[in-house]
Amino acid sequence: MTTPAAPAEPPTARRPRHARGPAPTLHDVALEAGVSLATASRVLNGSERKVAAAFRERVEAAAATLGYTANVSAQATARGRSPVIALLVADIADPYFGLIASGVARGADEQGLVVTVAITERDPAREARIVRALRGQRPQGLILAASRTQEEGQAETARELAEFIRLGGRVVAFGAEAEGARRVEIDNRAGATALGRRMAQLGYRSAVLVGAAEGVRTSDDRLAGFRAGFEEGGGAVAQTVRGDFRRESAAAAMTAALDAGVPTGTVVFGISDVVAIGAMAAIRAARREVGADIAVCGFDDVPSSRDVTPALTTVRVPLSDAGYEAFRAIVDDDWTQPPLALEVVVRDSTPGAA
Repeated sequence: MTTPAAPAEPPTARRPRHARGPAPTLHDVALEAGVSLATASRVLNGSERKVAAAFRERVEAAAATLGYTANVSAQATARGRSPVIALLVADIADPYFGLIASGVARGADEQGLVVTVAITERDPAREARIVRALRGQRPQGLILAASRTQEEGQAETARELAEFIRLGGRVVAFGAEAEGARRVEIDNRAGATALGRRMAQLGYRSAVLVGAAEGVRTSDDRLAGFRAGFEEGGGAVAQTVRGDFRRESAAAAMTAALDAGVPTGTVVFGISDVVAIGAMAAIRAARREVGADIAVCGFDDVPSSRDVTPALTTVRVPLSDAGYEAFRAIVDDDWTQPPLALEVVVRDSTPGAA
């Protein structure tokens, strides 16, 4: 005895395969598969209700034939959330955030999820607007990768994040305190302390620090750590100049330091490799030599730190691994962060004081 096949749809009810025109709809898929619209929706929009394997296979085959792509908003309605992880970064051009994003994307690919990236420019009001807009898209989680400040505008972001968490979303922040959020910690202070101590061991006794504005936690922790390690080793900080995390800003800050006077044998610490590379450009523009004249070190070990001449001394941070852990913190209920090992890497930009 054979099971009768599902009744064929009338020819006029189907969209011609590969025909030009509007994108295929869920209704088209249901007709192609010979199932109800509700069944097609459960299969393609991720409903928690189970669908028989035979029907699921027919719906998925029909969707592939027609070139149908599931509507993310519909998925969010069916599941209560969309298959999206939102990553907020300060500056997409900064390789620091690119490496974090690569780790988040690696985790998302393992789970069949999508990563959407938004740029905050370290502006609290902009960050709040972005979080508010993302809440409407119902992502599974928000990852706040940018170093945050204690500005008044952060209160609005905190309210938006609290509402997102209340509705079942999960928030992960890099280092920053955010009520109800999980945290991925990069021990910036300890890494910078080790670097400062190593620079003192190489014989440097005077340092110039190039940082961001006061109140930016990553900058504050790295500056304080380097100072502590350097002074512990017998060195002293002669100047601290400030800009932001961009190469151009760092070059301008370093130019100001050079105008104030930087003697031969000084070591310059930039709070990131991008900042350190900006400082190197300013040193060259002042017709000074990077290395034997003015030493330079950074933090992060982004790929360009190995490509500049001389190669940059830095603190190696496993940024891609940190991004992956941020993703796991979104999807794993029992997540605990494993240690992220930081390592001082000495290269030719700090040959040692004569």
